[in-house]
Amino acid sequence: MLEPLGVEEATFAVYHALLREPDSTPEQIASLLNCPLEEVHHRMNLLRKLDLLVPTWTNPTIEHAVHPRVGLSGLAERRRSELNRMLGELSEAEASAEVLAEQYNELLTARTSGDVEVLRGRANASRRIEELGSKTRETFWGFLPAHVDDLVAPPDESPDLPLLDRGIKMRSIYLQSMTVSKHGLEFASFMYKRGNEVRATPTLPMRLLIIDREIAIMPLNLEVESAGAVIHRSTSVVALAIALFDSYWSRSTDLFAAEDREDSSPLTPHEAEVLRLLAGGAKDEQVARLLGISLRTARRITANLSERLDATSRFELGVAAAKRGWV
Repeated sequence: MLEPLGVEEATFAVYHALLREPDSTPEQIASLLNCPLEEVHHRMNLLRKLDLLVPTWTNPTIEHAVHPRVGLSGLAERRRSELNRMLGELSEAEASAEVLAEQYNELLTARTSGDVEVLRGRANASRRIEELGSKTRETFWGFLPAHVDDLVAPPDESPDLPLLDRGIKMRSIYLQSMTVSKHGLEFASFMYKRGNEVRATPTLPMRLLIIDREIAIMPLNLEVESAGAVIHRSTSVVALAIALFDSYWSRSTDLFAAEDREDSSPLTPHEAEVLRLLAGGAKDEQVARLLGISLRTARRITANLSERLDATSRFELGVAAAKRGWV
């Protein structure tokens, strides 16, 4: 009921119990809800983070559950502000994409220009892009809106490897939908280890390649992938493409930040197996059934792992686990 505010069902149960029995100890709450004590402590910590469990004014060592009208209204306001911020960022990105699309359409009508090269068909586009890639001097950036099912060839056959071997500085932005799978994360991890800076974002406007900040390569037809590509050398178009790339890069998730790649605390066998199943797309119910544990236990393990890795979603949990080589 309160999930949109960040209050899960189990957390709400503890909150509701504290409202009804304000003088109860964690042990009494655990007995009342028939759940493990450590689960109650975990849920109380979440309530503290949500400002729904706070110290009393008269005695800071004693806590009380905040009145729902005050606490939940505050959560709703914070959530509304967060959504408004995200909508604002989305509007900015859409506006940038629209400007780029308009410029793109104008230049497509001026194909006689020396700044525009039209490549019809997937094969022609691939050969020309490979040729331009071989002549790259410094940087090679790209939007790669591929899904995990599109990763047919193994990563060690990627055309990006010769560029990385030559020391070209590469930046690639993938879709989050690709990196939530074990196969997709392994691909991204392989490229990262070879020197490619990789990030992920929920959406990408198109496939885009930028070579040496001088050439921008875009689809000939956004709706028909096999139609071909257009190569732009116009200073204004390339600058616009760079600005669009920088905008998405700054808001994308850094999949393999250096400070997050190590953790001295080992996983328990149950935790390792839960992560493996979650990386494969399993739901809590499937995890519980496959491991022969209760649904409550499966959710508790997932919640503990999320808290341990400071993850607020399944995607963030998978990324954080991959950084540490846990999946």
